[in-house]
Amino acid sequence: MPGKNHLAATIIAIGLALSAQGALAEGAGFRTAIVGVTQVGGNAIVGGTVIPFKEVTLSAQMPGRVTFLAGEEGHRAAEGEILLTINDEAIQARRRAALAQIAQAEAALGNSQVQYSRELYSPRVNSLTGFPGMGIPSTFDQFFTRGFSDMIGQSDSGLERQADLYASGVGVNQAQSALEQARANLAALDAQLRDASSVAPFDGIVIQKMVEVGDTVQPGMPLLKFAYTDYLRVVADVPVRLAAGLEEGMIVPARLDAGGGTVDARVAQIYPVADPQRHTVTVKFDLPYGTIGGPGMYVEVTVPDSSVPPRTEASVPASALVWRGSLPSVFVLVDGKPSLRLVRVGYPLADGTLSVVSGLSGGEEVILDPPANLVSGQSPDR
Repeated sequence: MPGKNHLAATIIAIGLALSAQGALAEGAGFRTAIVGVTQVGGNAIVGGTVIPFKEVTLSAQMPGRVTFLAGEEGHRAAEGEILLTINDEAIQARRRAALAQIAQAEAALGNSQVQYSRELYSPRVNSLTGFPGMGIPSTFDQFFTRGFSDMIGQSDSGLERQADLYASGVGVNQAQSALEQARANLAALDAQLRDASSVAPFDGIVIQKMVEVGDTVQPGMPLLKFAYTDYLRVVADVPVRLAAGLEEGMIVPARLDAGGGTVDARVAQIYPVADPQRHTVTVKFDLPYGTIGGPGMYVEVTVPDSSVPPRTEASVPASALVWRGSLPSVFVLVDGKPSLRLVRVGYPLADGTLSVVSGLSGGEEVILDPPANLVSGQSPDR
């Protein structure tokens, strides 16, 4: 009949199209695929913890009372935003006193510079003091008495001028030192004022808050934890024998509690020193951007184990799995009829299929997307 011929031609066309894709086939009226076989090496599962990409603990740098908190846990802040402040009234008062001290030191420096210039251009040894009558005695003292005293060695006007000039120079230096000291005191107070406010060192969120507004803190007391969580990492203590098979940049599968799915984790850092007590090496893995989860969650990382010899594993497309009860299973075509077989599933493979630890040996023909009412042993014509 034309209808049957047309249906047969359609089935043949679908079968040819699936055969062109490689693993897919058409058998007994079902869309099927051939169970693949892959050779895998030994591996081991290591438990780890999800951590932020970057994390800092902000601590108090000065004593005081907390007057401001930006928000609760989960508050997102940009770099430079103020997260916490401590009362700084006492420091502000000392800063005003430091400004007054700087003004006084600047005035003293100006006076000492004027005195030095006066001594340089109008030495005191040449000054005329005490002008009785018409000033004749002072004039005699200036031109005759002092000159005669220098001549017979009783005095040295040049040396006296040099000493006066040196003393004026010392006064300038001391005034400059006092000014620098006052400015340094102001800089120290400004640093304390900056320490009174804790700012976000990078974009991130508050993950833990240890104080509240009104609490009194002391230097070194932790205030809050701030982290960058757009990217997440996994830290795990890997036994030395397993760490030897890892290298930076290697991609390994990881399974998180959140979502229950498996993601690719990249080896980011391998510590150069092992723990002498537990004989483990700390390894950090980078998780893909957007991975569901958060810091503190448990994660299992599968790492290669060179001590276990390679073995073969079957693999099937995810659409072949059937969940009837608590264990996965697949329908295998046996003599053209579906047969339900329980399997134990491993991890996703690079080609998009799932590894099957037990239940299949490879080469079987499994049904893809089996109908919900399919029964083991049922003829495809029924």
